[in-house]
Amino acid sequence: MAKNSTDQFFQDKVLGHPSGLFVLFFTEMWERFSYYGMRAILVIFLTGSLIGDNPGWDWSSSSALSLLGTYAMLVYLTPLIGGWLADNKIGYRMAVVIGALLMTLGHASMAIETPTFLYIGISFLILGNGFFKPNMTSIISKMYEGHDEKKDGAYNIFYMGVNAGAFIGIMLCGWVGEKIGWSYGFGLAGIFMFLGMLQFYFAQPLFGNIGDKPIKVELEEIDDIGEENDSSKLTEKLNPFLTVDYILVAVFTISALIFIINDPLSKIGDIQTFNFTIAGLSDSLFFALLAAITFILLLLIRIPRYVAIERDKMIAFSIFCLFTIFFWAAFEQAAGSLPIYTRDFTNRILEGGAATTFKVVDLIVTIVPLGIITYVLLSLFRQTFNRIGLSNVILGFSFVIVWAIVLYKLYIEYQSTETEVPVTWFAILNSLFIIMFAPLFTKWWDSKYNPPASVKYFLGLFLLGIGFAFLAFGAKDVPDGAKTASLSMAWLVFAYLFHTLGELCLSPMGLSYLSKLIPARMVAFMFGVYYLAIAIGNKLAHYVGGDIEKITQEHGLSSFFLIFTLIPIGLGLVSLLLHPLLKKLMHGVR
Repeated sequence: MAKNSTDQFFQDKVLGHPSGLFVLFFTEMWERFSYYGMRAILVIFLTGSLIGDNPGWDWSSSSALSLLGTYAMLVYLTPLIGGWLADNKIGYRMAVVIGALLMTLGHASMAIETPTFLYIGISFLILGNGFFKPNMTSIISKMYEGHDEKKDGAYNIFYMGVNAGAFIGIMLCGWVGEKIGWSYGFGLAGIFMFLGMLQFYFAQPLFGNIGDKPIKVELEEIDDIGEENDSSKLTEKLNPFLTVDYILVAVFTISALIFIINDPLSKIGDIQTFNFTIAGLSDSLFFALLAAITFILLLLIRIPRYVAIERDKMIAFSIFCLFTIFFWAAFEQAAGSLPIYTRDFTNRILEGGAATTFKVVDLIVTIVPLGIITYVLLSLFRQTFNRIGLSNVILGFSFVIVWAIVLYKLYIEYQSTETEVPVTWFAILNSLFIIMFAPLFTKWWDSKYNPPASVKYFLGLFLLGIGFAFLAFGAKDVPDGAKTASLSMAWLVFAYLFHTLGELCLSPMGLSYLSKLIPARMVAFMFGVYYLAIAIGNKLAHYVGGDIEKITQEHGLSSFFLIFTLIPIGLGLVSLLLHPLLKKLMHGVR
């Protein structure tokens, strides 16, 4: 593509960027609204009491988190398929529309509140995410071709949309689900996903031919110049998949799928697919271990076959992926065990001055971010209403609904003298802290004090462990086997603060080092490895977190959080000790 071929997108600018970027901003915002909004209430709904004003299903934590873990794992794997389909068959924009429609159907199914429709809904969400997730950033990348100096700012704006969606979705779906009814919370996520799809669909004129269905082009005969330019590639040592590689991939895939499906089946429905035990391992654990061993063997067999420098860089990246697994295994307790801890072990009742202070804080953290996003919305309207009026009307209508719910929420909360902080309110702290601290970390990484990779991974894991240390310390006096307690909310606030600081150190590093360390022809394979690491981390998080009741019963609540304190801190120290080795393996890449 010629250098100036994307200049057309910069003619109608909002805040110095193409107006199309902000269509993507709001589309991604509604998708994250629906994802995080649903996730915020799923576990507390499933594990909630069967009786009361807003009854749940009274599942065990093990069953609820087994389902959540399988869902979260597949959410990170299906984009690998959806991205390929968009690249080769249907185009980015159609993939986004299909994905949004499937997710709308998923949220609508979950709002029916029956087990059958719950499973149907989650299946639709997994498939829809696979179509939607990888293709939004692909559209941005195409839009900014020839304008690389603008890309960093574009992605920063886009990811502000991600956090804005998570923030508003958790706040509104959480409050509606807890205070009004679970069905309304799930349904609200679906409504905004549907409106997001419509506003994106009717904004197509802004994107030109970007993201259209790919057209197959016949390869022309290579000229002499092309042959000369490609001669270096012909001398590269390629590493084709051998028969043993395919066998290991097959064993890994089959074993992983058996574990992913069998784990929730056995815990929720007591359906024992294989029903055997080997050396004390259940069938689920056996296949999980088999999958892990075969994948490690695959890496051990394939990576040494590359040339020395490529081999070393891939080893370094594989080590980072290992740290990534354990980071997300601890961090994602925020979606599983932490809501249970918040509901059952935290004193969320505020009275008098404390209640008034919370209401003021809640008012500020609700109105200010929403006001800023509304300003961006109005800026988009001024630039694009003549071209995509219907899209703008749909987007404006979405915000009218948001503001109506927010004002109703604030009105209801301000009527009461006693305030019960919703369980889901604490989950918004992650997005809030990211918005507050991300600019500071960006400045740090861009300065001469930018630390090496091993230090960033150490900081991420260490800060994450410190966050859990606050929870472990706060729960030290809770008796073994206790079902409830009234611990201070401060421990949760400190935990979310340090977890977010750890996330800002480590989370952005994976894709960054993927682009720096891995040659272009192997990016797809290692991209899959990286996403697989995150997927395993998510499943492991809820596999272990599902034992919160058992561990609390036998060893105490504090011991449960000590697991997530000591392991990340220990691995962080390992990262520091590996600094000389990693520096050597990275061959000058910082």
